[in-house]
Amino acid sequence: MEEFSEERVAAAAERAALINALQHETDAAVGPIMGPLMAEHPSFRAHADVVSELVAEAVAAVNAESMTWRRDRLAEIDPDALAAIDAPAPTSESHALPALPDADGPVRMRAAPNPNGPWHIGHARMPAVIGAYRERYDGHFILRFDDTDPGTKRPDLTAYSAIESDLAYLGVSPDAVVRASDRMEEYYQHARQVIDAGGAYVCGCTAETFSALKNDGEACPHRGEPIPETHERFAAMIDGAFEAGEAVLRIRTDIEHANPALRDFVAFRMIDRPHPRPAAAAYRCWPMLDFQSAVDDHLLAISHIIRGIDLQDSARRQGFIYGYLGWEYPAVLHWGHVNIDAYDVPLSTSAIAAAIDEGVLSGWDDPRAPTLMSLRRRGIEGAAIVETMVELGMSTSNVDLAMSRLYAANRARVDPSAPRAFLVRDPVQLSVAGLPDQVTVERHPEDATMGVRTIGVSDAVALEPQDVPEEGARVWLKGAGCVRREDDGLVATGDPIDVVRSGAVDVVHWAPAAGRPVRMETPEGPIAGVAPPPLAQIEEDTVVQFERVGFARIDAQEPTRTVAYFAHR
Repeated sequence: MEEFSEERVAAAAERAALINALQHETDAAVGPIMGPLMAEHPSFRAHADVVSELVAEAVAAVNAESMTWRRDRLAEIDPDALAAIDAPAPTSESHALPALPDADGPVRMRAAPNPNGPWHIGHARMPAVIGAYRERYDGHFILRFDDTDPGTKRPDLTAYSAIESDLAYLGVSPDAVVRASDRMEEYYQHARQVIDAGGAYVCGCTAETFSALKNDGEACPHRGEPIPETHERFAAMIDGAFEAGEAVLRIRTDIEHANPALRDFVAFRMIDRPHPRPAAAAYRCWPMLDFQSAVDDHLLAISHIIRGIDLQDSARRQGFIYGYLGWEYPAVLHWGHVNIDAYDVPLSTSAIAAAIDEGVLSGWDDPRAPTLMSLRRRGIEGAAIVETMVELGMSTSNVDLAMSRLYAANRARVDPSAPRAFLVRDPVQLSVAGLPDQVTVERHPEDATMGVRTIGVSDAVALEPQDVPEEGARVWLKGAGCVRREDDGLVATGDPIDVVRSGAVDVVHWAPAAGRPVRMETPEGPIAGVAPPPLAQIEEDTVVQFERVGFARIDAQEPTRTVAYFAHR
């Protein structure tokens, strides 16, 4: 059970009064606050008279201020509570995601990444939403690596496992994993079926020649070749008889179609560069993504496809293929892009890879990189990312993702279990006299089972520059007591906690001058500091809250220092 203190009651009472006033858009009232406050803090019950007085004082103080001040104050002490107040009230019909159309039968959905690198933050939206629909409809999630372009969008052999690791981090594991480059014979077989249906021909025009013909609505000279000859020429493509650019297999559509992008588009082309996977290295005739994806979506029984609003032409092209093969096209949901402005590096795998190659970033998990690996190293839980992405919904307009929204979701998850610690950045050392040799500070203000941390005081302490008091001024060293600045040092005053409650003295965190060195990596660059020695006892991969600084993940406990990665405030 948490330890009772008037300081704790006063803080809890102020928060409750602010919430009460803002929820009802009027003055706070003591009555509605007392019951929930006692229930939330069992240690308060034995001190009802004291609690009642402090609640009355907090209510009076809050009621004396404007509504704007109340909002600003709650945003300062509990931003999540303010966000909950501002959130629209749920209704019986409300849902972050719309119902799927035509969902009477089995729901099978896929994420189909190009394995050219680990995922950036935007990539998390697809598996997050598919995972939500899978749970809602008891569906099936397939991870399909669309790796059939060893030329322009060349796969990275390390990306396959990296993406699967990203999915495991998000907590959305696929029910099946498929590599398109393992399925080349399927694509050839279905291309032959399209040829038999009169739906494809081998074109030997240069790209420039066909573009001119297409734009004029004129047919390629090879368009009318007999089906047997088309089979022979396609077999020659498969055998590698052509070099890149010498032949393509085109889907026969309407050469005068109003949309030039749909006029006899390419289904297969020649690529001279071998695929990096040994199992696919011998192939030279590769399907375009629209053909490969169309075949796979049918053979894998995909019922619903989610794709960007800018890819509507893909559905139209694939519609021709489905028509020739006599298939029914899956239901399609389109959405806009996710915009994130918090990073200097674009939300692009190729741009991130280039920044790494150029030395701008140290790697995919650099805290400045907009990647899932980076968020993971910083201590952001995958479930918080999933929650945030699902809340974006399925709008066909582009949506802006504020990182503060993700951080609020993560804060709600890590705060209950994150041990507290002190980190003094850019430390200023001051001698100190009159304090006990050591003090104890709770590890968590709401969980007494975590115990306490014992901090040795010694004869000097470290403070952050902005916390150093002026000559003659006082500060309260948290857990140690009140000190005054005298002759370039600090001297204990013996003042009671009332000087803090009255607002006369600020509470600051501190560390022994000869404490534990800390290097904290942040999106803005590394920070050097010092912490009390007990920080060295915290296990690696633990998320802590550095009081008055923010949450961070302990990345490494080196022999002489702790390395942490900053998550958020």
